[in-house]
Amino acid sequence: MGANKKNNSELTVKSRTENLSLIRDFISDKASATGISNEEVENIMLAVDEACTNIIKHAYKSYPDGEIIIKVDYNRDKLLITIIDYGNTFDPLVVPDPDLQKYYRNGKVGGLGMYLMKSLMDDVKYTTVPGKYNQVLLSKRIKVSQN
Repeated sequence: MGANKKNNSELTVKSRTENLSLIRDFISDKASATGISNEEVENIMLAVDEACTNIIKHAYKSYPDGEIIIKVDYNRDKLLITIIDYGNTFDPLVVPDPDLQKYYRNGKVGGLGMYLMKSLMDDVKYTTVPGKYNQVLLSKRIKVSQN
């Protein structure tokens, strides 16, 4: 295996909040293997957690037996996480970036999902094939500290 080795793995879980810890462990394990810093691994876990929570709450409307598929691929310089669900579609373009000052003043909770994912990751792409599936692509550049 040369320096350009590619690694991928997949996890499939049911759309239940108790499975979020399984997802976190899976992401932690896979992201850590890339050599990304612990802080970045935490950020990636948080972004994936947000995406999966949104899927459970909105795409599946808390229906516990929907399927969530998480795929992790990485090469030397990029980590790519693909999250697929078969629930209701969602248009991220109708979700405005929040007014954070107003948000904190009102003591609001939730609703920061897309904003949070975009700020934690380098790239967030949401695609949907109506009647088939939804897909969230999260990517992070790998900057490995050279010791």
